[in-house]
Amino acid sequence: MADEENTYTSFKGYQRVASGDLSSMLLETKEHIETSGEESLLIFEDTTGRQVEFDFRGTADEVLERHGAAKPRVGPGRPKLGVTAREVTLLPRQWDWLEQQPKGISATLRKLVDEARKQEPNRERARRLRDAAGKFMWAMAGNLPDFEEASRALYANDFSSLQAKISDWPTDIREHITRLLDQCAELQEAAGE
Repeated sequence: MADEENTYTSFKGYQRVASGDLSSMLLETKEHIETSGEESLLIFEDTTGRQVEFDFRGTADEVLERHGAAKPRVGPGRPKLGVTAREVTLLPRQWDWLEQQPKGISATLRKLVDEARKQEPNRERARRLRDAAGKFMWAMAGNLPDFEEASRALYANDFSSLQAKISDWPTDIREHITRLLDQCAELQEAAGE
């Protein structure tokens, strides 16, 4: 499986509204809000299961720009990267090495992190996806029948039992969990589990 790009899925109740990369999800969700007038949605980052919030005020272009999903400008200047500033503590020799890198400290650190993520073992990536499915289940299906049994099956990696427990759940909820677990099973298979 290639290095995954973050994807997002929005839900209105048990119904999936949009799913895809950030730009696609934002545009489809914005369109849903405008046509339905309904703004109380839950949006999940698929690779973590974390709920995220977006500001849908203004035009579609303004929404994309606000959340760093707009197409980069052509011409001089840097496009917004969506960077988050945080403190990093390193030894003097590490700072010296970073300062000598031709593309600068931040670019070098980003490159090192991206390379490390690509080398991340499939087992760890599979665990993260399983945990993302668990977070999603807690948020969206905690009151559905057989939730506790389904949750136990998830964390026991008993996906066939889990599928049986969620077979009567709303279609979009079930399909979202299944999509995450299919990716998880692919990674587990690649890791030889």
